Amino acid sequence: MSSSSVPTATAQNKARRYTDARRRIDALLGDTSDWISAMATVACELHHSLDQYDWTGFYRAVSADELLVGPYQGPHGCLRIDVGRGVCGAAARTRETQLWPDVSEAPDHIACQSSTQSEIVVPVLTPGEELLAVLDVDSDTLGAFDETDREHLEALCEDLGERFGNTPLR
Repeated sequence: MSSSSVPTATAQNKARRYTDARRRIDALLGDTSDWISAMATVACELHHSLDQYDWTGFYRAVSADELLVGPYQGPHGCLRIDVGRGVCGAAARTRETQLWPDVSEAPDHIACQSSTQSEIVVPVLTPGEELLAVLDVDSDTLGAFDETDREHLEALCEDLGERFGNTPLR
């Protein structure tokens, strides 16, 4: 196999793992209407499905200014993050995915875990663009996340926002 085909094979393998994880998530969520249970299930399934995931979880939007840790897998996370601060706060403020292959380059990065090297954070928005939460995934591997991760996590978070957009729970 030539070295130029290795990244493609790796991307295809990663996409397949996301597709398989998504199939399991959809089956596990079934007809649940509980947002907290859904976040816990998603965090667990993603964390155990993808090798590069070292911290996987949600920060819940409890107000326009504050994110509080929600269900997660991995070592302890930050309990509270101000909207606009760090990678999670930037995703909450801009309502856009934050993809940092090297978190040392991220302005105002919050090091909840000193071992974190890469991070991707995807907002979970209702159809009316209200922020429910952000999905935060950290890796201890530099360059762990790419456009394949962005594509699959954005699709998942879009579906979660549509499905749980009317939840009173934050």
